[in-house]
Amino acid sequence: MRSVKPWQSALIHLSILIIVAAVLYPVLWVVKMAFEPGQSFSAGGVPWPSEWSLDNFATVVLTADSDGWLFGRQLLNSVVVSVTTALIGVTLSATAAYALSRWSFPGKDRTISAFLVTQMFPGVVMLIPLYILLDGVGLLDNQLGLALVYSTTSVPFSVWMLKGYFDTIPTALEEAALLDGCTRWQTFRWVIFPLARPALAVVSLFSFMTAWNEFILAATLMSDERSFTLPVVLQRFVDNYGTEWGNFAAGSVIVSLPVMILFFMLQKHFVEGLTAGSVKG
Repeated sequence: MRSVKPWQSALIHLSILIIVAAVLYPVLWVVKMAFEPGQSFSAGGVPWPSEWSLDNFATVVLTADSDGWLFGRQLLNSVVVSVTTALIGVTLSATAAYALSRWSFPGKDRTISAFLVTQMFPGVVMLIPLYILLDGVGLLDNQLGLALVYSTTSVPFSVWMLKGYFDTIPTALEEAALLDGCTRWQTFRWVIFPLARPALAVVSLFSFMTAWNEFILAATLMSDERSFTLPVVLQRFVDNYGTEWGNFAAGSVIVSLPVMILFFMLQKHFVEGLTAGSVKG
C-alpha cells in the first residue's frame, strides 16, 4: 500500500475542512438569526450572533390562542403524523417486501415495476384526488388522514428497500425455523424481522422525515390552525409584507432537532441498511 506523504495528507485535510465549512456556513447563518434579537436579515461575513438572546425561541414556543398552548398542539400534530406514517410505512412495506422476496405469483414483476413507477411522480400530482378522497371519508383536518396520504409516498420506496434486503437473508434460516415447528408468521416475526433491523431503521427514518418535513400537502389538507404541522407553522412567519427572520430561524432550528436526534440514534444502522440490499448474497 502506497504511503501518503505529509503534504498530501495536509492537502486532503484542508480540502475536507473547506468542504465542511461550505456546508455548515448556511446552517450557522440560520443559528445566528435564531439567537440574535430582532427580525431583520442582518448581512455580514461572520455567521456568529453579535448579541445572544432566546427571545425568538420564546416567541415561537410560547405561541398560544384562546384554547391554550398552540405551538404545543402543533408540535404534537407533527409527532403524531410522523410516527403514524413511520408505523404504517414499516408495517405495510415489510410484509409486502417479504412476500415479493420469497414467493412467486402471477403479476409479481409488474407489481414491483408498479412500485417503481409511483416514485416517478411527486406527491403533489395526487393532491386533488387525495383531497376528494379525504373529504369523502371525513378525514380532512385530521392527523390520520394526513398520515395515510404521506404513506402513499413512503410505502413504495420502503418496499423496494426492504425487498432488496430480504433477498440477502438466506432462506435456510427460515427452513430451519419451520422444521423446528414455527409457523410462517413466527418465522417472519422472530427470525427475519430482527435480522432486517438495519433496513427497518432506514425506512422508518425515511417515512418519519417524509411526514415531518412535508409542507404542500399539509398546507392544503389542513385548514384549521390547531391542525397545522410544524412546516406549515414556519410558513406563517412569511407574508406579503415581510418576513420574521428571527422567528423563522428559531422555528427551523426547533424543527430540525428531532431529525438530528434520530440520525444520531440510528446512524450505526444506516450504512449497513443502505448497502446490504444492493447486492444479493
